[in-house]
Amino acid sequence: MPLNRYLKSKLRDRLDVLAFALLLAGIAWLVSLGVEQAGYYWQWYRLPRFLFFTDESGLHAGLLLQGLWVTLQVTGLSFVLAFTIGLLTALCRISGSPVTSFFARIYLESIRNTPLLIQIFFIYFVLGPVINLESFGSAVLALSLFEGAYASEIFRAGIESVDKSQWEAARSLGGTCWFTYREVILPQALMRITPPLVSQGVSLIKDSALVSTIAVYDLSMQGIAIVSDTFLSYEVWFTVAAVYLVMNLTLSGFVRLLENKMSNGTMSYQQ
Repeated sequence: MPLNRYLKSKLRDRLDVLAFALLLAGIAWLVSLGVEQAGYYWQWYRLPRFLFFTDESGLHAGLLLQGLWVTLQVTGLSFVLAFTIGLLTALCRISGSPVTSFFARIYLESIRNTPLLIQIFFIYFVLGPVINLESFGSAVLALSLFEGAYASEIFRAGIESVDKSQWEAARSLGGTCWFTYREVILPQALMRITPPLVSQGVSLIKDSALVSTIAVYDLSMQGIAIVSDTFLSYEVWFTVAAVYLVMNLTLSGFVRLLENKMSNGTMSYQQ
């Protein structure tokens, strides 16, 4: 029986790969058909210089790689700030204080029920001039507040999922509230919420493309600039999409690796 299950599993995996390959082939055929009917002529040979180029001083990053670096900077800073904001908001929600819970609720409802693009415009055009915040800082702040609102619910669910006996055990040892969170509750909660938090990071990378609307020269903005100069619409946007896809697949693979390690650790512990 185990051998039969193994063979069936292998066959199912191969069929899945075959189905995925057929899907990609179908998409490629539809794209090529549309391009052919539009009378578009591929000019991939012009694209490499926007990735990297050489001159007398050596090898340099092209516009697309420069934009990718800006995207990584924006998303990296936003990761840290969003998760910090999310944790603080979650703690305010479950603190039991009516005042902090009220303001946390206002923040959550305001952010989650308005479009991210409007929030970016508001911070850049309204709040930015008041606090002397430029486009890069406005982009980071907008993404951090937006993603932090969703991360806070993940943190809150993770904290509340910890068994109440853990709280009681920490209090029985005479631990303060800070000790209870730091040493007992948050370590257990983080093990459970790491995969959804990283998945939220995938959303952050995709949402970061909107910062191009306030003249942040990220990957999307560089793509817009290159297309306006060269009219290489298909080549540039396929390349930009591929870069975003690679970044998100890398994070998604990291999530799956974490889930496998955590599930294996749980099974070992139970055994």
